[in-house]
Amino acid sequence: MRFIPDIRRTCDRLYSHRRFASCRWILVLMIILPVAAGRPASTAMAQASHVFDGLQQRLNADGFNSAELKKIFGRPEVFFDAHSVSLFFMHNEAQLDYGQFTTKARIAAARQYMLLHRKQLDAAEKAHGVPKEIITAIILVETKLGTYLGGSQIINTLSTMASLVDPGLREKLWHSIPPSRRLSRQAFLKKVKQKSQWAYTELKALFVHANQQGIDPVAIRGSYAGAMGIAQFMPTNVLSLAEDGDQDGRIDLFDHADAIMSIASYLAHYGWRRGISRDKAYRVLLHYNYSRYYANTILKIADLLKARS
Repeated sequence: MRFIPDIRRTCDRLYSHRRFASCRWILVLMIILPVAAGRPASTAMAQASHVFDGLQQRLNADGFNSAELKKIFGRPEVFFDAHSVSLFFMHNEAQLDYGQFTTKARIAAARQYMLLHRKQLDAAEKAHGVPKEIITAIILVETKLGTYLGGSQIINTLSTMASLVDPGLREKLWHSIPPSRRLSRQAFLKKVKQKSQWAYTELKALFVHANQQGIDPVAIRGSYAGAMGIAQFMPTNVLSLAEDGDQDGRIDLFDHADAIMSIASYLAHYGWRRGISRDKAYRVLLHYNYSRYYANTILKIADLLKARS
């Protein structure tokens, strides 16, 4: 039995512009619902298991096996995560403290990281032309050098956001946001429209990645926006741009070697070249996080790391 009936058709439909010759599905998602034998599910759990009925129907229409979807979405760990997703809709980048990453202590820690992972950083620079200081700066800002990877379950974040096409669930999220932190109603609805389909695509990519690598998608944790691992890649980017840095036959962005090589691969894909000008480097970094504060901080950290070499 397979999770989807036609592997090549589904992979081509999702990512026809990318290479998925090795897109093979394995049934790692057949996980038994952890409810004690003979013990009825609670009302709250029963309600939670039906929140994503509409989402499951969409996934099934795209080729995912209905029975397997029910097992996944029926697990008590999977729920409508209004808390994490509401943070996404309250996000205000101007309030982020990027200055925290350029302190003497943080730069010193980044220098130690570069020494510890020198072999992997040198390999990434050789393969893609991205300086080790830039890669380290990104890992510093994204996950504090891999020490903070996010506490949200990615499947819940993406499923919740994807399900916002349902008016009832959209209202549920709206009312979970403190009035003082809400966007305007118009801005909220506009963002929902933009992000729900995006999240649905990312959710499908999460299932692909989990099956390819033989991991449990429910166990993957990351940011409240759905990014995962040391490199904080979205699932679609994992599929298309992540690389196996330690050559062990698997792509694991929770592993430093894979994360380092994947960051270099990502930046090279968007135009990073050896000898790139600062202005072009800035524009490439915007593809990683479309924020001038972010891009300027990465360049500043890289400058500090070079100065203290």
